[in-house]
Amino acid sequence: MANALPAIETLSSSDPLNGRIVEFPPDRPLVTDGGGCVTPLTIAYQAYGELNAERSNAILLCHALTGDQHAANVHPLTGKPGWWDVMVGPGKPFDTERFFIVSSNVVGGCLGSSGPSSINPATGRPYGLDFPVVTIRDMVRAQAMLIDHLGIDQLFCVAGGSMGGMQVLQWAASYPERVFSAMPIATAPKHSSQNIAFHEVGRQAVMADPDWRGGRYLEQGVRPEKGLAVARMAAHITYLSEPALQRKFGRKLQDRAAPTFSFDADFQIENYLRYQGMAFVDRFDANSYLYVTRACDYFDLAADYGGSLAQAFKGTRTRFCVVSFNTDWLYPTSASRAIVHALNAGGASVSFVEIDSDKGHDAFLVYEPDFIATTRGFLEAAAAARGLPRAEEA
Repeated sequence: MANALPAIETLSSSDPLNGRIVEFPPDRPLVTDGGGCVTPLTIAYQAYGELNAERSNAILLCHALTGDQHAANVHPLTGKPGWWDVMVGPGKPFDTERFFIVSSNVVGGCLGSSGPSSINPATGRPYGLDFPVVTIRDMVRAQAMLIDHLGIDQLFCVAGGSMGGMQVLQWAASYPERVFSAMPIATAPKHSSQNIAFHEVGRQAVMADPDWRGGRYLEQGVRPEKGLAVARMAAHITYLSEPALQRKFGRKLQDRAAPTFSFDADFQIENYLRYQGMAFVDRFDANSYLYVTRACDYFDLAADYGGSLAQAFKGTRTRFCVVSFNTDWLYPTSASRAIVHALNAGGASVSFVEIDSDKGHDAFLVYEPDFIATTRGFLEAAAAARGLPRAEEA
């Protein structure tokens, strides 16, 4: 069993916004790929279900780009269900009556974990751009510190979609002996030129906002809301599919019988995107948006293994289930197939499912029966191989 690391933990009852907080002391810093150092390191997380006596039923959920630790509880800022409420809970695929579920906010995020909005102990002010640029591997290193703190040697499963899927792949590559099973969903082994381009548009929108103030907006009492909203609008388009947009909005007008011949939101899709943008700024930090998008851009797992993705998984004993969606053009099925081919070449046990859905990239976040069935089936088989009780026995 892993030895719990020295840390100070504050339970959720005393921190209703962030959930549970672990702060690692200065002698346990996070050293980043870019040569930076985060100390003290703070990780915010939520936990659901109970850890069994053998500590063999723990699942780590890795959130997507703008997610957080609130996977299956009411979000304290929005009042809405958690980002994976459809998948996590009693009787759901990630069954909290069988498994101990951990969901943490990534380093560089903005809801309790160390990030650019955290206070820099050297200055007493928010870090802003003085916070080290982080990578997906840095995020996973910090998660590993949390899992060590919880006294868990091996995770039963690591699962996540989009940027969360990148974390899953990094976990399997960096800590193969600590991951019994893995579900990388709607993701890719590297960010494409198109992916980087969309992220750069978003970052430039944030930094062009006069209220960004060179990243020092928090200490000046302002926020670059307009720039961040535009960044979110642009990104949100990539999460959807043309069939879904056409089905939901088409060219329908918003609360009017005819065009206004102005630059108001005449079309429903315009109004929808503006709403998404403004709702986003209420829960997310602009600098964190710069950091997490940059982490994705730097992700190229094969590059760390001499350009061979198969080498990243060579000899792994982790069981994999790779999932893609046929209308996801942000991380298309071809990217998932590249992961599967590399896993096969590395001798891994892997299953692959491409799910037919018109919901685009965001299909993994909504009710999609085939995805739910796939996840349930994979976890059931993995649990049997792990020797965990069946659902009806739990």
